[in-house]
Amino acid sequence: MKNILLPTLTLLYCLNGFAQETASSVEKLDNIEGFYSDSDTIKSKKREVLKEVVVTGNKQPKPVTALRSGLKPMDVPQSVQVINGEVIEQQQAIRLSEVLKNANGVYVGSARGGAQESFYSRGYDMSANNMFKNGFRYNAGSIPDVAGLDKVEFLKGGSALLYGNVAPGGILNLVTKTPSFKSGGEVTMQAGSYAYYKPSIDFYGPLNKHIAYRINASYENSESFRDVVKNERLYVNPSLLFNVSDKTQITLQGDYLSADWTPDFGTGVIGKEIVDGPRNSYYGALWSNGETKSASASALINHDFNKNWKLNFNSSFQSYDRESKGTERMQISPTAVPYGTWNRPLGQNKNLEQILGDQISLQGTFNTGSIKHQLFTGADWENSFATAYTYVFTPANYDTVNIFTFDPTTQRTDEPNAKNTRIVYTDTNRFGFYAQDLISFTDKIKLLAGLRWSWQESQTETHDLTKSPKTITESAKKLDNAFSPKVGLVYQPTRDMSVFASYSNSFTPNTGTTVDLQPIKPSIIDQYELGIKKDFWKGILSTNVTVYQITNSNLAQTAEFKADGSNNTDTNIKTLSGETKSKGVEVDVTARPINGLSIIAGYSYNDMRYSKTSGLNGSFIEGDRLVRTPANTANLSFFYTLQSGALKGISLGAIGNYIGDRLGGWNDQIVVNPTTGAVTINDRDIPMEGYTTIDVSAGYTWKKISILCKLSNITNELNYTAHENYSINPIAPRQVLTSLKYKF
Repeated sequence: MKNILLPTLTLLYCLNGFAQETASSVEKLDNIEGFYSDSDTIKSKKREVLKEVVVTGNKQPKPVTALRSGLKPMDVPQSVQVINGEVIEQQQAIRLSEVLKNANGVYVGSARGGAQESFYSRGYDMSANNMFKNGFRYNAGSIPDVAGLDKVEFLKGGSALLYGNVAPGGILNLVTKTPSFKSGGEVTMQAGSYAYYKPSIDFYGPLNKHIAYRINASYENSESFRDVVKNERLYVNPSLLFNVSDKTQITLQGDYLSADWTPDFGTGVIGKEIVDGPRNSYYGALWSNGETKSASASALINHDFNKNWKLNFNSSFQSYDRESKGTERMQISPTAVPYGTWNRPLGQNKNLEQILGDQISLQGTFNTGSIKHQLFTGADWENSFATAYTYVFTPANYDTVNIFTFDPTTQRTDEPNAKNTRIVYTDTNRFGFYAQDLISFTDKIKLLAGLRWSWQESQTETHDLTKSPKTITESAKKLDNAFSPKVGLVYQPTRDMSVFASYSNSFTPNTGTTVDLQPIKPSIIDQYELGIKKDFWKGILSTNVTVYQITNSNLAQTAEFKADGSNNTDTNIKTLSGETKSKGVEVDVTARPINGLSIIAGYSYNDMRYSKTSGLNGSFIEGDRLVRTPANTANLSFFYTLQSGALKGISLGAIGNYIGDRLGGWNDQIVVNPTTGAVTINDRDIPMEGYTTIDVSAGYTWKKISILCKLSNITNELNYTAHENYSINPIAPRQVLTSLKYKF
């Protein structure tokens, strides 16, 4: 890691002298109270809020919408990172995983069959409940389209106070582009390696003095470095902004995504070794296919009672539909002769979900004597109705192949049919009420205190289609509720420095039952965090250092005894007796030392282990590091556009990303022989080495036309992302991508 950190620190030190010279030319900006909005709403000239903020220096005062409360990041006792549209455009990101190369501490994993991108932070999976779009939880089973993103916000650490049932690693909020009363637009064409091409449009402007619009859309068609694998996507994102009055604005947004993709379970694993085969080899059936359709619509109403009190109401509807069919992860044949002979099992999946959500919040400032309060309170409700289909093939295996002699041109091409045997409907309701107050005792000492009460109810209904007539089984309602407090102390010795300490907790629902066959209570997770934020030279250089510890002290594990006192062998009967502990440090650096130059750097260390286990059959091993959690990650990027002279308009950039050693597969388990009591270890993890990728880019802008070329993974590094013990997918090799853009 010294090889990564030392050049970063040296570069920043060398820029110090130049930054001091340029700092005097940076315009000093007054503090602007944030205003919770999922869009950069344009206010009327009569408003007391500026219609548009023109930044002549390098600071970016836009509010972080994921904070919801309108608080300034310097006042919040947690780490906040925003990746804006300029960075996304400069780095020509086409997937969210590429955008998040700039987010320190986030690392990507595979998903089953490559259907989606999965993200992890501080040892916790973010891909289930921790992914949001415009402030609403969304189904992360589809790969979002980057063309519609204005920015990506990353709140590290505990966010349960504002968002309810979320893992403590942090939340990602995708903010889509919104209307503007300033007319403009652009047409872009991207083309690159493996027959990749993607035209896109983005138009915006006023319809009249009260209504503005925006429409952006893209179409993507590509092959892959993996044989046979293809991808075709269509994305549309329209939005309208209504200035109803000087005090009321309404923003309507919607988007639609259709994606056809090829399921790809990647490279096989023999024991604990990843198969050393060609990176391009695809082992699935030629007819394997997947289709994802998702859509959303939302309405945001902002109303100002006066300059101190604001009301927000948000409503959203989402639909999601994903279906895939093909051969799945290959499995070693029982005979396994000759070496490398594997079965190709068949699989078909179909999942649907509809999500309705409402949010209402009140934001206000007031004083009690000399003490200032910034109050934020509200309630939110969400209903999710999910449908999962189960299919069975007869026979279960498609065929048997040898991966070392496999020739896709001579394989079977017939497509068998599966029988739908079961449908499971899951109805989940979430409700929460919260209140937080930033109490400013002085300009230097502040306290953030808040409490949330969350309620969650779920019930499943199973339709067994194998019986005639079909049988319907309705489960008992599972009810979870918990209080989630958060308290943080902030000390600001100067306006550009903040030292903070915080405590928060969150909860995670559990499956299974107690020994008395009652639903098991949720696990409560505690998080402690210390950090320091510092801006140098009026925002030219910003740094953030954070240390944290996250403890799940009541992890659900298999119970030792049944209710009658006999030994328990049923892994569905559990008790809250385990513990995991995640500890780490994160360092973030952003700099804009001169006009046209931006630098982003970060380093993260995480150690997440099972700190207490039951030692019973099926339990994990105390002291083991959790799979998919690298100890070290780091990122360093820069992008520079020449502002004057004969070479004005030329741009250069690079981004390096390091993912450290980690484990794929599953964590090892204890196996107890029920007859002899002998204890053995089920060795299931897959050691995976760390790797570094480097992308470089160069471009030129002339008047309204720009061209930008990127060479990614310039060293042609070979490594893998992993999803449990399947979908061990190789990362992309060296590739070229070119973007040609015309701005109106």
